[in-house]
Amino acid sequence: MSLYINNITKYFGNKAAVRDLTLNVENRQIYGFLGANGAGKTTMFRLILGILEASKGTILWDGEPINYSNSDRIGYLPEERGLYAELPVKQQLIYFGELRGMTRELAANKIDEWLKRLHITSYANRKLQELSKGNQQKVQFISAVLHSPDLLLLDEPFSGLDPVNVEMLKGAVKYMADEGTTILFSSHRMEHVEELCESLCLLDKGEAILEGNLNSIKRDYGKKNLHIKTNVELEFLNSYPQVKSIIPKADKTIIQLNDDESIQDLLAAVIGKGEVTHFSLEEPSLNEIFIEKVGKGYE
Repeated sequence: MSLYINNITKYFGNKAAVRDLTLNVENRQIYGFLGANGAGKTTMFRLILGILEASKGTILWDGEPINYSNSDRIGYLPEERGLYAELPVKQQLIYFGELRGMTRELAANKIDEWLKRLHITSYANRKLQELSKGNQQKVQFISAVLHSPDLLLLDEPFSGLDPVNVEMLKGAVKYMADEGTTILFSSHRMEHVEELCESLCLLDKGEAILEGNLNSIKRDYGKKNLHIKTNVELEFLNSYPQVKSIIPKADKTIIQLNDDESIQDLLAAVIGKGEVTHFSLEEPSLNEIFIEKVGKGYE
């Protein structure tokens, strides 16, 4: 099974929100849609789900369009919360489970498992509006995965969450992947995509400007960084032609390179001035690649 997106274009008036996008997402992958706000990520998800109709192109899941005949195999976590504020948590989750073809008993058992996994068992009979935003997001996530979907779309799932809840939800995403679910995950946070996704598509103004396996993208990018721990002030390295920039960190200094030739010259220069306790050549972060390709920085 795979998700095949073939030459998809979507216009709103004269503006193309997505343009000529072709992707093949293999089964059991965590695949990232990466881009700034407004890049076309949410539009693409809505096109996959059939909420929006494409202006051009086709989208197939397991060889078939996604519609009411196979929608019970799909899970969707929208960026905007779409649950009922006045209803108790477990009551509405049972309702959503039944909409997906689950029996009430099966849904109730699965809900109990998920509430325990996400540490919100005590909120089962509380109204959703009484929960914090982070716990509301957990409930929204449960509603998307309760029926054990084959394909799961997560639109900015960690938006607005504190670090503890981000890590907990990351664990839940990895669990779904381990269970065999194919996951499409959108974000403008580079570090989340870098940690979770095997492959990705970088969108800018609706167009794919990078697509493929994450490790291959980093390797093909060519440029690497030096990570140095030393007692030496390293600003003098700015005079070396292979040095692009020097970024001090709390525990080390990162030197972005124009090329990784003659790095031994840099090491020798630093050793000549003091002690070096760590010196390594590392791949660039996804954030660095994004900034160079798109021309905007995002923390």
